[in-house]
Amino acid sequence: MSAVEARLADLGLTLPEVVPPVAAYVPAVRTGPYVYTSGQVPLVDGELPAAGKVGEAVTPERARELARICALNALAAVKSVAGDLDRVRRVVKVVGYVASAPGFTGQPQVVNGASELLGAVLGERGQHARSAVGVTVLPLDAPVEVELLVELDGAED
Repeated sequence: MSAVEARLADLGLTLPEVVPPVAAYVPAVRTGPYVYTSGQVPLVDGELPAAGKVGEAVTPERARELARICALNALAAVKSVAGDLDRVRRVVKVVGYVASAPGFTGQPQVVNGASELLGAVLGERGQHARSAVGVTVLPLDAPVEVELLVELDGAED
């Protein structure tokens, strides 16, 4: 078990299987030392635990929890192309999309769920630049979607 996965276990979390794509894309692509993940929605065992817009059907607090799940799914996608999460040199950027009810402006607080998870798991390597964007709707009517840009240690395999 990698040190990163051991840290996840310390937090009571396990790395899930990579979420299969719901359209014509791959979960992650590696180019040189970088891994770009596709947007990850909060699927758990193939099911979306909540749907709808944040500020209507989904509370901001629940959406924050869902953003954590998105980040965990994104880490699984990173591992699928990196081989080992201990190779993560740093999370460079996080982009979070929040399906927002009209007037909802708490996107940064929702995406904090993903950012805080990455910091808890990766420490200083998990600190990153970020965008938190409100959108009308997301795939599968997910409340939140997160994508990562990660830099790896070592040469490309």
